[in-house]
Amino acid sequence: MVVVTIAALLILSIALITDIRKQLIPNWLTACSFTLGVAYHAIANGVEGWIWTLGGAAVGFFPLLILYILKGIGAGDVKLFGAIGAWIGMLWVAQLMLYSILYAGAIAVLLLVTRRTFVKNIALAIVAIVAPNVSWSKGEWLSWAKSGKSFPFMLAVAPGAVTLWITSY
Repeated sequence: MVVVTIAALLILSIALITDIRKQLIPNWLTACSFTLGVAYHAIANGVEGWIWTLGGAAVGFFPLLILYILKGIGAGDVKLFGAIGAWIGMLWVAQLMLYSILYAGAIAVLLLVTRRTFVKNIALAIVAIVAPNVSWSKGEWLSWAKSGKSFPFMLAVAPGAVTLWITSY
């Protein structure tokens, strides 16, 4: 269980940083995460682990694929949830998805009400906590807010993951 928690934390942390910085979740992250998740569970639990991990990947991937088709989220988010599902399984990835969507709705309301200023400050606070000594300029981290694009979904996934972790332990 410790390996799974550490892997999920690492994957989500990298995705958070890259999504806030570039509004992109790299394919190398999702492909490697999925492959390592399947391999880990197959080695640890044999055929049952392989079936369990593929079920988690499917539950993480397919519902968000619908949101992607409706242009609600990016393709990287869909692949990320498939990869995370391969690590944490069907139940936890479904809960993570639910919490993330609820947080995304709250953020969307905040964006509408505050015209992005408040959410930009929240993003800066997250950046200061996650990567306090980064060499990238603040403007690079918030290019999504300046461009008028939708916010990075990882801003909702991160608190969703914290909520899942707190409620699961």
